[in-house]
Amino acid sequence: MMNTMISFGMLEIISHMVFIFLSFWALKATRIETWIRKNHVPEARLLYFFIAITLGYNVSSFFISFITVSRNVAFLITN
Repeated sequence: MMNTMISFGMLEIISHMVFIFLSFWALKATRIETWIRKNHVPEARLLYFFIAITLGYNVSSFFISFITVSRNVAFLITN
């Protein structure tokens, strides 16, 4: 039981980190700098970072919830 919790916790942390990285990478394709006022580079970088974290966390949470629900449905069907 404890090993399952530890492995699921590690999966969750790794998933969050991977999806935050992927969202950061995907945001490079957008032109966010057109929305930012001139001479506000540090604020723009911080906003870019927060958007990447928010997007990555939400996508990761969706996939983790999907895996959990799928596993529960499989449990329900087999029992």
